[in-house]
Amino acid sequence: MLSAAERSWAEERLERILEHEAKEKRRDFIDDAKIEALLEETANPAKERVRDVLAKARSLVGLEPEEAAVLLNNTDEDLWQETYAVAREIKQEIYGNRIVLFAPLYISSPCVNDCIYCGFRHSNSQVRGQTLTWEQLEKEVQALVTRGHKRLIVVYGEHPASDIDFMCESIRRIYATRKGNGEIRRVNVNAAPLFVDEYRQLKEVGIGTFQVFQETYHHATYARLHPRGTLKHVYTWRLFSLHRAEEAGIDDVAIGALFGLYKWRFEVLGLLYHAQDLEREFGVGPHTISFPRLQPAVNTPYATSSPYLVADEDLKKIVAVLRCAVPYTGLILTARERPELRREVIPLGVSQVDAGSRIAIGGYEEMEREHIPEREQFQLGDTRSLDDFIRELCEDGYIPSFCTAGYRCGRTGEHFMSLAKKGFVKNFCTPNAVLTFKEYLLDYASPATRQAGEKVIKHYLAALEASHPAQAQAVRERLQRLEAGERDLYF
Repeated sequence: MLSAAERSWAEERLERILEHEAKEKRRDFIDDAKIEALLEETANPAKERVRDVLAKARSLVGLEPEEAAVLLNNTDEDLWQETYAVAREIKQEIYGNRIVLFAPLYISSPCVNDCIYCGFRHSNSQVRGQTLTWEQLEKEVQALVTRGHKRLIVVYGEHPASDIDFMCESIRRIYATRKGNGEIRRVNVNAAPLFVDEYRQLKEVGIGTFQVFQETYHHATYARLHPRGTLKHVYTWRLFSLHRAEEAGIDDVAIGALFGLYKWRFEVLGLLYHAQDLEREFGVGPHTISFPRLQPAVNTPYATSSPYLVADEDLKKIVAVLRCAVPYTGLILTARERPELRREVIPLGVSQVDAGSRIAIGGYEEMEREHIPEREQFQLGDTRSLDDFIRELCEDGYIPSFCTAGYRCGRTGEHFMSLAKKGFVKNFCTPNAVLTFKEYLLDYASPATRQAGEKVIKHYLAALEASHPAQAQAVRERLQRLEAGERDLYF
């Protein structure tokens, strides 16, 4: 339970949040009745209607929620196979064979909220709340970089011990940590909603993307799962969290829903309305969308008993429809899912994945322990090493990428989307994927993974030579410089 000091901090922050909400001029853009009606109106769509929507999706202009609802309501298995094929085509056209890799780093677990589905809720006495010390943080980062990671998403509980000053200092220390050739080049953040001035502090320390999941877009379900009086109970404070981040100058923001809290078709449309509203106000939608499913957690029965748990086949449908609806938005598939399912889902439109992940506080220093339940928010489904995961990607023909050049060259937000929509983004991202992958192969890969990876690079260079010989030569020159000992080369 919360201490007096924790309650006082939460009460003061809630008062400030409610004062902000009383002045909020933005209007809630999630209309539950409209979404439910839309799903009802598009039930059992005709084959011709489904194929019309798929034809529009192929044009890479995106889909309206009404059109996405048609796909979501399809019940014809042959048409689902056609939908998967379109999703694969779109992914290949926009992103090619590139798969971006990152790792989650849980820095703190104490939280003043009491979300029914979360292992870190403050009333869960069977999970031990812990915040990394600076020494422990350095060891965690060293453990990550010595395995080859270059991109992190850091995760914090909503708690006075992990306030904005703590978050900024932890990010500065992550960037300052080095070991051999290892370093973290970009830190993305998953944290509770902040005020604009707090977002500005994060921008100053050089974060990449700021990520907030709405959890569920269904208002009544949201209210039921996030008890009244907690910071997280205020629906619109969370709904407009990324609007405030954009106000503060953080132009790469990420949305998501926790699938399993309410009907999955409803949540997909909620995500699309969220993406539309960001684009309406700021000229660009979310940089990424995530679709994690509820997973078991210690002493958290709702995580396995929710009436809305999502089946594997339905997860595939979620990913395919999102790829058709938002062709230029990154889609993130996490290690919550089992290896065999990840292998099936990735081709349907996924562009980013985590690998070699541990989500226990301090879990990377104890990498050999796949699960430490008393220190985890939930249980991972894929605990393979980064090296094993990368080798599988290579065997499936993908180019693993640790690239962070877009952030450092200003190819973010609206600039990134303008390049993507013109088809130019692959001119930067795929060559940079190859260069960062080469770094991994030189510094961290096992012999088997290096052999598989060099085949992928050779295949890519041959294809590039045929289409863009000058660029192929520029990539070859940088690869030679990497082999000679240089690092962090990019276009």
